[in-house]
Amino acid sequence: MQLLLEFLPIALFFVAYKFGDLFIATGVLIAAVVVQAVVQWLRHRKLSPMMLTSAVLVLIFGSLTLFLHDATFIKWKPTILYGLLAVAFLGSQFIGKQTFIQRMLGENMQLERALWTRLNLMWVAFFLFAGALNLYVAHRYDEATWVNFKLFGLMGLTFVFAILQTLWLSGKMPADDAASNDSQP
Repeated sequence: MQLLLEFLPIALFFVAYKFGDLFIATGVLIAAVVVQAVVQWLRHRKLSPMMLTSAVLVLIFGSLTLFLHDATFIKWKPTILYGLLAVAFLGSQFIGKQTFIQRMLGENMQLERALWTRLNLMWVAFFLFAGALNLYVAHRYDEATWVNFKLFGLMGLTFVFAILQTLWLSGKMPADDAASNDSQP
C-alpha cells in the first residue's frame, strides 16, 4: 500500500498527460504531491526527507512550469532531485558514521565498511547517470517521449539497478547473514 501511495503522483501525472497536456498533468502532480504529503503527515506525524525534498521540488518547478507556461522547468525536476540525492549520498561518505545506503539497509545486512562505501558510490553514479539521461531525453526527444521515459524509463532503470545491486550484494554478504536472510519468511 505504501509503495502504491509513493508512485501515485507519478502515475496520475502520466494519466493526466494522456488525457490533457503537460500543464494539466503538472497541476495534477502538484495536487497529488500535496495530498501525498498530507496523508504521510497524518499517518506518521512527520514527512520523510525524500518526500519533503520531492514535494518542495514539485511545488517549485511545477509552479514555475504553470506560471511561466514553460515545460522546461518540470522536465528539469527529476534531474535536480537525482542531483540532490547524488550530493547527499556522496556527502554521507564524509559526514557521519554511516553512508546513506548503510543507514537504509544496515538493519537487514552486515557488510564491511569498504563494501558499504562502494555500494553508496554506485548509487551516486546511478543518480548522476539517471539525471543526465533525463536531461538528454527531455532535450533530444519530443514531450510525449519524455513523459513516457519519466514514468517507465526512470522507474524501470531504478528497478533494474536495484535488482542488479541485490545480485551484487548476494555475493558479498557474509555466509551467516546470507543463511539468516534465506531462512526468514
